[in-house]
Amino acid sequence: MSEFTEWDSFYGIIGSAAGALIGLQFVVITLIAERPPLRAAEAGAAFATPTIVHFGTALLLSAVLRAPWQAIIPAAALWGLMGLGGVAYAVIVARRMRRQTVYHPGFEDWLFHVLLPLAAYAMLALSAFAASSRMREALFGVGAAALLLLFIGIHNAWDSVTYHVFVNKRNTKAERGQDETSGKEKL
Repeated sequence: MSEFTEWDSFYGIIGSAAGALIGLQFVVITLIAERPPLRAAEAGAAFATPTIVHFGTALLLSAVLRAPWQAIIPAAALWGLMGLGGVAYAVIVARRMRRQTVYHPGFEDWLFHVLLPLAAYAMLALSAFAASSRMREALFGVGAAALLLLFIGIHNAWDSVTYHVFVNKRNTKAERGQDETSGKEKL
């Protein structure tokens, strides 16, 4: 379909970026794992895992939209299912964020971990319903959702890494100070 061909380079860029950022996130998590904070798994399910899911969704969307479809309906059905699944996942993430006790989320956390992903996934689902009658607009909706998921993932990855770097650095300094203090007290 010529409509899909016009989006080829867009999804080539989105897919490449998402794939590279997934790999980079794994590297960072591996480096951070050396000194995990207490109850890290609890917070990881609420904050780290969704980032990989958003990057993975952007990558999968890119692959789906670059496939040589003969009609839009099968592609729309796939991205619609991804959107519905993403909406459900955003609800799960919200529940995980409320239940975890490692970190008290602020407005920015709720915005980037729940509200914006929910909007992106809802846009995907709604675009699937519009695909048969308003193909051009539906494709722009899918493109906007993919780009939003990519930017959400970038923001969340950066936010997570900076949090771990500064919290771990502060905790390490505090532990060293306690060790030195406790050592002096023992002498």
